[in-house]
Amino acid sequence: MQLLNKAVVTEHLNMPAAIEAIKELLHQQAAHPNWIKAPERLVIETFSEDDKHSSGSHLSMPATIYDGEKEYTAVKLVTICPDNPSRDLPTTTAIITVSNNATGEILAIMDGIYITQVRTAALSGIATKYMAKSECQSVAVVGCGGMAYEQLHAVLTVRPEIKTVYLWNRNYEGAEQFKTRFARDYEQWDVEIEVCEVLNDAICDADIINVATRATEGLFNANQIKSDAHINAVGAYQPSMKEISNDVIANSSRIVVDDLAGSRHEAGDLIQANDNSECAWTWDDLSGDLKALVTETIKEASTESDKGITLFKSVGAASFDAAVALYVAKQAEQKDLGSSVDW
Repeated sequence: MQLLNKAVVTEHLNMPAAIEAIKELLHQQAAHPNWIKAPERLVIETFSEDDKHSSGSHLSMPATIYDGEKEYTAVKLVTICPDNPSRDLPTTTAIITVSNNATGEILAIMDGIYITQVRTAALSGIATKYMAKSECQSVAVVGCGGMAYEQLHAVLTVRPEIKTVYLWNRNYEGAEQFKTRFARDYEQWDVEIEVCEVLNDAICDADIINVATRATEGLFNANQIKSDAHINAVGAYQPSMKEISNDVIANSSRIVVDDLAGSRHEAGDLIQANDNSECAWTWDDLSGDLKALVTETIKEASTESDKGITLFKSVGAASFDAAVALYVAKQAEQKDLGSSVDW
């Protein structure tokens, strides 16, 4: 069994590999629905009955994957701690185990923070590749927390023609730190990064908008963004949360989710839009999921001018973590990565 800390996982997992692992999973799900099993994740809200703690959550996420030869199980345990930034710790902590189902042998135990960030970003990267208009020139990052970092990296990976990045964060200093860190870690991207004090300045000219916040109401309306903007929304992972307004949702020409079942229970933006009698959008208007998009069950608009606003909503699913974690575990086994431990 290999023990893989965050440094090892980060060194041996790159964005193109994560994107390919998830695309392969989506094609497998389409061709062989029984090969991948991922029950709805268990979410437990953590203690918050006093003024000293913000409400967080603990998630348990199991999934099995049969790759045509062997079946594996990956289990991710996640704790979301909203107060951690003040402790100089990541908001999301996670660990993942990968085992061989034939023998029950645990192949690897690995840090899951980076895998969570990368797989979430890879989903948005895939959606952006298929949904955003061609020749995008700019991207806005709304919310500069841990998830946003790799989110930007994924969008630049699939749309390397982008030249300008706009950053907005409720805490301006957080956006400045994001800019410094990103320019240092990803110097291969020749982009101009501009920190905006006002949200509207960040989104008004953006071709792509990445949103990753814990907001409880919509952050902007359709008339504040380009009529053909593409939005990746990865925050608002509980029914009580909302970062995409009903106005944007109702005015989107295409809305795709990463996981159909999970979205109906957790995608606060869409749940609240569906339940609001004054909003024209309902679940019946959903275009489909990422699997249908990648396998081209959802057809492209006939022309660029027909695209309108497009929205990708992600809540995450254990199968996506499993696909990326399995890739890392196989790499670790082949290359003897991390620390080898007899179990």
